[in-house]
Amino acid sequence: MPNVKFFVDDTHCPAAREALRAALPSLRDMLSDRLGIPQAACQLAVIPVAGMADQPPVNAELMLLPGNARTPEVLRAVGAELRAMVQEAAGLHTAVRFLTMDPVTYIAMK
Repeated sequence: MPNVKFFVDDTHCPAAREALRAALPSLRDMLSDRLGIPQAACQLAVIPVAGMADQPPVNAELMLLPGNARTPEVLRAVGAELRAMVQEAAGLHTAVRFLTMDPVTYIAMK
């Protein structure tokens, strides 16, 4: 996995949403490569939301299982690259958040 949700303020839709949708394959390629995760394990979604004016118009939330190679430094570098790619695609300021999930309690039924 990772599971990545791109929350886009609906005042910037549909243009930003469509631009992000078009960028999803390259975003998945980058995440798969940098995190050593098979593409089939990646789940990405663009979700329009009603946000507040003082918040970043795009919020990327990435949930993933821990791994020895996924150090804070690696995750910060991946986050910076993800942020740059999303900002370039959408043309909007983007916040990126990572959440490392507990592998003992994580259950996926696909």
